[in-house]
Amino acid sequence: MTEMPDELRRDVRLLGKMLGQVIAEQGGDDLLADVERLRKAVIAARRGETSSDEIAAMAADWEIDRAVEIARAFTCYFHLANLAEEHYRIRILRERDTGDHVLRESLAEAVHELGQERVAELVEGLELHPVLTAHPTEARRRAVVTAIQRISGRLTDYNAPGRGATERAEDTRRLLEEIDLLWRTAQLRNTKLDPLDEVRTAMAAFDETLFRVVPQVYRSLDAALSDATGTRPPLARPFIRYGSWIGGDRDGNPNVTSKVTRETIQIQSEHVLNALETACSRIARTLTAAAPFAPASPELRAALDAVVDAHPEIVSELATRSPQEPHRQWMLFVATRIAATRRRNLDLGYRAPAELLADLRLAQESLSQHAVRQAYGELQHLIWQVETFGFHLAELEVRQHSQVHAAALEELRAGGELSERTEEVLATIRVIAWIQERFGVTACSRYVVSFTRSAEDIAAVYELAGHALGSRGVVLDVVPLFESGEDLANSPRVLAGMVEIPQIQQRLADTGRRLEIMLGYSDSAKELGPAAATLRLYEAQEQLTAWAAEHDVKLRMFHGRGGALGRGGGPANRAVLAQAPGSVAGRFKVTEQGEVIFARYGHTEIARRHMEQVTNAVLMASSPTIGSRTAAAADRFRPLAEQVAAASEQAYRALTEAPGFPEWFALVSPLEEIGSLRLGSRPARRGLGAPRSLDDLRAIPWVFAWAQTRVNLPGWYGLGTGLASVGSLDELRAAYAEWPLFNALLDNAEMSLAKTDRSIAERYLALGGRKDFADQVLTEYDRTRALVLQVTGHRRLLENRKVLSRAVQLRDPYVDALSHLQLRALTALRTGDPSEHERDRLSTLLLLSVNGVAAGLQNTG
Repeated sequence: MTEMPDELRRDVRLLGKMLGQVIAEQGGDDLLADVERLRKAVIAARRGETSSDEIAAMAADWEIDRAVEIARAFTCYFHLANLAEEHYRIRILRERDTGDHVLRESLAEAVHELGQERVAELVEGLELHPVLTAHPTEARRRAVVTAIQRISGRLTDYNAPGRGATERAEDTRRLLEEIDLLWRTAQLRNTKLDPLDEVRTAMAAFDETLFRVVPQVYRSLDAALSDATGTRPPLARPFIRYGSWIGGDRDGNPNVTSKVTRETIQIQSEHVLNALETACSRIARTLTAAAPFAPASPELRAALDAVVDAHPEIVSELATRSPQEPHRQWMLFVATRIAATRRRNLDLGYRAPAELLADLRLAQESLSQHAVRQAYGELQHLIWQVETFGFHLAELEVRQHSQVHAAALEELRAGGELSERTEEVLATIRVIAWIQERFGVTACSRYVVSFTRSAEDIAAVYELAGHALGSRGVVLDVVPLFESGEDLANSPRVLAGMVEIPQIQQRLADTGRRLEIMLGYSDSAKELGPAAATLRLYEAQEQLTAWAAEHDVKLRMFHGRGGALGRGGGPANRAVLAQAPGSVAGRFKVTEQGEVIFARYGHTEIARRHMEQVTNAVLMASSPTIGSRTAAAADRFRPLAEQVAAASEQAYRALTEAPGFPEWFALVSPLEEIGSLRLGSRPARRGLGAPRSLDDLRAIPWVFAWAQTRVNLPGWYGLGTGLASVGSLDELRAAYAEWPLFNALLDNAEMSLAKTDRSIAERYLALGGRKDFADQVLTEYDRTRALVLQVTGHRRLLENRKVLSRAVQLRDPYVDALSHLQLRALTALRTGDPSEHERDRLSTLLLLSVNGVAAGLQNTG
């Protein structure tokens, strides 16, 4: 067992005690007593002091409405426990950042390990491109997230050192007030999200975190590269570019229309221009250096004189407010122009970010002559923000299925009346052209084609653009998405055909022979199982890297990773280091989805740490020394990995492709009910009715539903059989120690196994009435768990991951409580004959427990 640190225990107990007080006040002492009875029972069960049957009987004994209230209580507890843990993580980050030593996985460590010259060289081509997606994996309502953020602020105040008794009493009162409100806030959404709701939710991460954190990351790199950052021109160049599929991804989501995409970019622009205006005004107000101590350069003075002629009323006011403060006057004028840009005042507003940057650099160059700290301090942060976010915030990417394009072209070539779907395809391309005209090509040019099978699927988009726009131009970077095992194997052949397309040849010429492709982790893992998918993706990267080198193409691989381990998730920095040698080359693009967005970007310090860790990994993975070491390990252990992959895939397919498996899976999990959670605007599956095969089911609910059953099958199934197929335990241990890919595979499986509970899983699996399937799953679990521990050398799961181990141990008993409540509802819905009213209440209990388990496990899909 991992001991909980005193500070974390104190916060968990404080928040838990306050929640208990609120529950007693609102629901009565008897409700609190029932909650405590269940809490103590599940803790006792973890110690072996009571049986799972006794807890199941307790859960079944309550009236449904009482069970619903108890489920609400445990769900609220998880939100508070997660918050306490986040605060502890932040305290630890601050304590480690003492300046006495280089922080692990930081930018300073990368410079220390690789050397300043090598990092400076890599920085020239460094690209980090996170892409936010709206895939439905965030189970919490936005109102709940906001309530938690308010509690977070109150907890910060409560724990601030030096608080007096009066202040502490007020802090306590305000904490109780916010926890009371969290308890009263409905955990479940009453209405389904539409795509613009998802866009506005994502804007919160930008408003509250990303805009401030990005320049801090650049500053960290600049400080690591050389001393005296802030008193010289920066050595760090802006290397982060955010992308977004939210409002642009229409693959399988009919709710994302051309109108939605147009509104999305306008919302994004409104937010970024507001942020730039606020930042510019703040800097202007602080630039109080008087002319005798920081005189304006001749160029700035001439610019101010020109403004007097063009906008005398504005400059007159500025001169009155800021006499003898030329830099302040100029920056206030720039802020006025940003505001005019937001209001679409074409006479005063900026036409493009380049114009704004020119004005900011004019101030910077003037200040650099007499006030160097003001030149390269906060003003440099603003310049970095403009360079990173432009006037569009994040590049909006469009995604559509290749079959939709094929059907549209068939209609267009036939020349008859066009269907609504085909008209929408053409309207989407016209909106891309409109975005480029208004915000520039960088705002929207990438068009991802899912299920790309041939170069013809890429050429189809260009042909459709011709139908949509005629002679009117649009810049399109069409990106193939390779998802299935067969498609990954065929990817080099598709690229060979792509470079023969005239429009691709033109883009290669225009971009210095840059090309982007996307690798899909979710569907490959669902098809092949975790071990085989991992190796197949690695091999595809190797082949594509070799192809790119042969054809003199700068290939950027876009990694479509999910949040959960069964969809390519896990620690992002470790994932980067596990990529095939040469495939990173200073460029890393990856999706960040659902709950992952708020886990990584919900707090500025955690966001900064995450971005530094990933950048560190990109730099390290791009080092020839590390690349050659990884290549040597890959060569040595490739036969072993292929043996593991082949055996694991065979075991995985033997289960998932067996007759009756999809129907059994729908019975043993809350798969059907997950759609009622209204997690997002995208449908949970293709088509209607129960899934007849796994192809009908999207990867997200596949992983989500298995997590709810406490089986977590997509994260480990088949790996045990794969490991058992290798005769030498010593070779497996050597592969784990020396090859980052194999290390990451086993570590991710270990995390997934640690969140699995065998005894509770057994109860879920029994609901399907197929003992053969249940025995198959449990036998493979036992085999995988035992062999993973043998290979890693760990005595227990997560032995070497203290923070994660503690998090799992903290939550496990309480997740157990919700699982038993969920099982009570699921059993009644699957095997009973409830009345319509009872079914409605059971569904509420089930969905509340689903929400709570998601909060407890801290991952959904």
